[in-house]
Amino acid sequence: MKKSAQNQIYEKIKSNGKNWVFSAKDFALDFDRWEIDHSFHFLEKEGKIKRLLQGLYYYPDYSEILQEIVAPDVQKAAYALARKYNWTIFPEGNTALNFLGLSTQVPARYIFISNGRSRKYKIFGTPLEFRQRILAESAITSENANLVVQAIKSMGKIHADDIFISKLSKIFLKKEWIDIEKSSAKVADWILVIIKKARNLANNG
Repeated sequence: MKKSAQNQIYEKIKSNGKNWVFSAKDFALDFDRWEIDHSFHFLEKEGKIKRLLQGLYYYPDYSEILQEIVAPDVQKAAYALARKYNWTIFPEGNTALNFLGLSTQVPARYIFISNGRSRKYKIFGTPLEFRQRILAESAITSENANLVVQAIKSMGKIHADDIFISKLSKIFLKKEWIDIEKSSAKVADWILVIIKKARNLANNG
């Protein structure tokens, strides 16, 4: 017996794990728009999914410890919006440092560079901002490389010292650093030097 569109959509949602953030765009290749909208409506009504923003939903995760639903992280929301609007995005400065675990300070706002329009949102009270900008780094297609380049730029030449490079090198394996270096070929020379140093220090895994 063939499963209904609603059941198929819900199975895809579940397969992406708790707190996955999504929009109709994530299902457009496999279902008609009316099937998606109809399914979202009833899944939300049944409490199986929750609305995050207009046209944006998430698969809720319930914390037994907190006795409440845990909000999805801003990063997931940012990339869901990017998929929805066909944007290429990457985190800027302190946002990149935070995502890489190089900063324990939670950013007051999460900022992403985008090839789309500049926009601002609030995700459970946390500001999320997309800034339209055309940079050499915009050609980088690797998410890891984008994170690394923006983190290094945020630190600057003076503060991207040996201690920082040592910490940075431990985030990815040697083979991942090789890909990061290849993807970052067009960045400023001083950034590429730091990437190469991190690659040399990295563990082979």
